[in-house]
Amino acid sequence: MRRRASAAVRGLPHSLPLIETPAGGGARGFRHWGRVLDALALVVLCFVAWKWFVAPRTLATKPVRPAPHVVYPLMRGGEFALAKARGHVVFLDFWASWCYPCKVELPLVEHFARNHPPGVSVVEVDVGEPASVAAAYASAHGLTHVAFDPATISQGYFQLSGFPTMVVIGPRGNIRATWRGLNPAIDLAMAHAVRKLSR
Repeated sequence: MRRRASAAVRGLPHSLPLIETPAGGGARGFRHWGRVLDALALVVLCFVAWKWFVAPRTLATKPVRPAPHVVYPLMRGGEFALAKARGHVVFLDFWASWCYPCKVELPLVEHFARNHPPGVSVVEVDVGEPASVAAAYASAHGLTHVAFDPATISQGYFQLSGFPTMVVIGPRGNIRATWRGLNPAIDLAMAHAVRKLSR
């Protein structure tokens, strides 16, 4: 009777059922799951930050292995011989025209290639496709620093497991880092590597 009387005082009809919940139980449950979801979101954000911003900036200190003496034909004519690039920081960006993450990253790499400081070489190496296919894609998308590897020699020399893959080679001709997968901040990672390796 008291419940119905209090409902009537609030202006509610007497026939509405009253739902009782355990005191504080529901609120505590929501707060618990809220904390769990917050912690999970934090873990995901930390992983994404590490994957995109921290891991790509890391440079190997040891063991350091010498880069192979590969030679790639260039789209604009001539060839790029890695052995002749000693004294430069070299970025070899391995890609293919069918690779969707490459389509996102290539314009960023090309922008860096056009604006890089002296003493830096950027070569965008198309792997496993006929030169005509790679050249057509490069021309359609404004890529100019393109080389060809139709015989896929790069896979053995640089242990490529997918695209895009960026290999960073220091001025002494040693492989200093291999960055695998799409990195939306690749230009920042490249600039950081140049600063660190040019000291």
